[in-house]
Amino acid sequence: MTATLPTTDATADATAAPAVGSAPADLPQERRIVTELPGPRSRELFARRNSVVSAGVSTAFPVFIERAGGGILVDVDGNSLIDFGSGIAVTSVGNAAPKVVDAVSTQVAAFTHTCFMVTPYQGYVEVCEQLAELTPGDHAKKSALFNSGSEAVENAVKIARQATGRTAVVAFDHAYHGRTNLTMALTAKNMPYKHKFGPFASDVYRVPTSYPFRDSGVDGAAAAARAISQIAVQVGTENVAAVIIEPIQGEGGFVVPAAGFLPALAAWCSENGIVFIADEIQTGFCRTGDWFACDREGVVPDLITTAKGIAGGLPLAAVTGRAELMDAVHAGGLGGTYGGNPVACAAALGTIATMKELDLPAAARAIEDTMLTRLRAIASRHGAIGDIRGRGAMIAVELVKPGTTEPDPALTGAIAKACHAQGVVVLTAGSYGNVLRFLPPLVIGQDLLNEGLDVIEAAFDQLAA
Repeated sequence: MTATLPTTDATADATAAPAVGSAPADLPQERRIVTELPGPRSRELFARRNSVVSAGVSTAFPVFIERAGGGILVDVDGNSLIDFGSGIAVTSVGNAAPKVVDAVSTQVAAFTHTCFMVTPYQGYVEVCEQLAELTPGDHAKKSALFNSGSEAVENAVKIARQATGRTAVVAFDHAYHGRTNLTMALTAKNMPYKHKFGPFASDVYRVPTSYPFRDSGVDGAAAAARAISQIAVQVGTENVAAVIIEPIQGEGGFVVPAAGFLPALAAWCSENGIVFIADEIQTGFCRTGDWFACDREGVVPDLITTAKGIAGGLPLAAVTGRAELMDAVHAGGLGGTYGGNPVACAAALGTIATMKELDLPAAARAIEDTMLTRLRAIASRHGAIGDIRGRGAMIAVELVKPGTTEPDPALTGAIAKACHAQGVVVLTAGSYGNVLRFLPPLVIGQDLLNEGLDVIEAAFDQLAA
């Protein structure tokens, strides 16, 4: 069936506000398109961008944003766009949550930096206290704060190697852990993350993950046994310092492993003195309907890495783990000039307070219910949707040639482009470039969420088989 994409004027019932306390009161929560996208001012700015910004920095949708909040991005041409990307799972509480704005404003007025390793401050300690409370497990925990997810992963590996006296690190097919040298070695996908950037860090090994759509008939226990067997044969159990895994893979395509896979891996690590590292940089802080994705199956990692949703858009990351592991590193072995910057710590405390006050794990589960219902209805008419998966407000569809599992990255790109043209920001992902991923802010209103899904549905009706 061929359908016309929705009209560009915001509908009257699409103005429901997000949860109270999550967005500026004077920012209407409506899609409103007044120019073609990108508009003339965005095109002008993009030309300026191209003259001074490295070509190696990509742009998914070249509209320049001047204001945002709730589920809305307002560009320099006056268009209001529905945000299904959250800055890649960063602005879970919206782009200008009042508690975050107030905390940051107060901190900036007091001081912007001292370096925690020189003269410490209370905000860093308070963030670590919150991490000890919120992350999985009731054991004694400590944290160290950094600037980015890649830094957190690098430091988690350092801690595991120091604590165990071993060097081998095991990662998984379809993994993404960052863009620094060590994290590129851990990341599975070559283009664009690794291509011609080697040689990479050594003593890193890769084994199969659980990918139910492409792993038919292999349950979680069997997938874990397969991975463990390969580690034992190819690496040697006694050589492994750490196993690192995303509980739900991010850039790899929002791959949710079969039930039992993560608990089996964690149990094997525990039995063999191996540090089990959960990379919750994209899944953490309510994104998947729990505070952390590991919570769903009761998995308690030895170390957990966080970033993205932790600080409402400011750069902050953390490694949190068992106190004895975190204390295994000599003084001065962890840190960095900007790690745990006081302004970012203030933003994190405002973000966590917002998540608690608004019960954003429950909000993520409500988003999941709406999105899965709508996407399954679309899939019933379009054989190009091979799989719908995800959890909470981390949902994806994998596009294939109908009747097969052959990836269809061309259709994926075309649908993303059609959504962009109608003012809905969506992202793509996947090892094969054939996954549409949806990461709306957890504070998005249901009417706005449904309007975004209307645009997605119309794009499929227009472009897909």
